[in-house]
Amino acid sequence: MLLDLQSQITEFITTHIVYFGPGYNVLNTLVFGIILGVIVILLIKMFRYIKKDPKDLIIPVIPFIFFGSSTRALVDNGIYPLSYLLITPGIYIITGLATIITLLVSVYIERKTNLDYRYLIFLVGVVICIPDILNISHINFVALAQVLGSWALVSSVFVILRNKWSLIKDKFNLSVLLAHIFDASATFVAIDFYPYGEQHVLPNALIGLTGTALVMFPLKIIVILFALYVIDSYIEDKTIKNMLKLAILILGISTGLRDLLSLVMGT
Repeated sequence: MLLDLQSQITEFITTHIVYFGPGYNVLNTLVFGIILGVIVILLIKMFRYIKKDPKDLIIPVIPFIFFGSSTRALVDNGIYPLSYLLITPGIYIITGLATIITLLVSVYIERKTNLDYRYLIFLVGVVICIPDILNISHINFVALAQVLGSWALVSSVFVILRNKWSLIKDKFNLSVLLAHIFDASATFVAIDFYPYGEQHVLPNALIGLTGTALVMFPLKIIVILFALYVIDSYIEDKTIKNMLKLAILILGISTGLRDLLSLVMGT
């Protein structure tokens, strides 16, 4: 009886939450969202303990983001094997743990040697990216130009307006917004110009309703600007505020990079 129950639970989890299927559903989206919320709370406590500002990690963590996204893209294109460790959430758990461990070790080394912990984090991130970079054997430069061109075109509007709009005058806020415009650009090009589909629940519904992934631009812009406004208006604690913004930025860059790399390697 107990074995049957365990088997049913395992089958439910592998079918509806962690699975090899083509996309997300309402259940695993909710589960992953709750897990992310818990992780953010723990990270806030960690940053307070080590007395560091999450804002300082914008640049140092980019190689780690690239590592997670490129590994996932290499799986998408059949270069790496399809396994639970290399799909969502496995690869992002591995990447997150690697980032946190590197952060803690780097802070410890900084206190002992006065070496800037941010440079150490960035260096480790670059090193772990090398195998992924070496396995990228094909790049569609047309698709790459389409994504970067779309991103530059839409982003330029907010870059020009930044000095006239207090919300995005802050460089951190602007970076968060541009990260998600990048994600929207990759989704738009992949779906409207190439045979790709959207995996997330709400964007997939809106794209189906409008018939174009252009809808991702207003969706991303409205949601991110609203989130930034709420964070700046109602959260006074610096660590909480910057950790939330860093988490939102990482979500935008990671999904955008995965989409971009999957597209340019697979077309």
